Amino acid sequence: MATDLTVEVEDKPGSLASIGEALGGSGINIEGLFGASVDGRGLIHLCVQDGPAARKALEGAGLSVTSEADAILGEAVAGASDPGTMGMMARQIANAGINVKAAYIATDNRVVMVTDNNEKLMELMANM
Repeated sequence: MATDLTVEVEDKPGSLASIGEALGGSGINIEGLFGASVDGRGLIHLCVQDGPAARKALEGAGLSVTSEADAILGEAVAGASDPGTMGMMARQIANAGINVKAAYIATDNRVVMVTDNNEKLMELMANM
């Protein structure tokens, strides 16, 4: 299973580059990334295949990993570019009683999701 790491950085030029350099220098590929500026801090979600190695690389570079969670790194979503696809999928997830904690797009039009019940979501996805 993939790992979602949350990294907090200063909201300034070079902060995102520091993350990419730390992971790239350790041979770790970023499968997906979401970032936003929140109250003067950069809040970055990273999807990686080797969470412990990524955490070690980031912390070794002086970066703050504030949380780590198992993440589902799904296949490319059919119809991802069609209006209404996200709403339809999100409704099915909600109707199954699953709360989405984080969701973002990964490389190759794949989706990353962190939920309160990844196992149940994987079962749902298998039947979609």
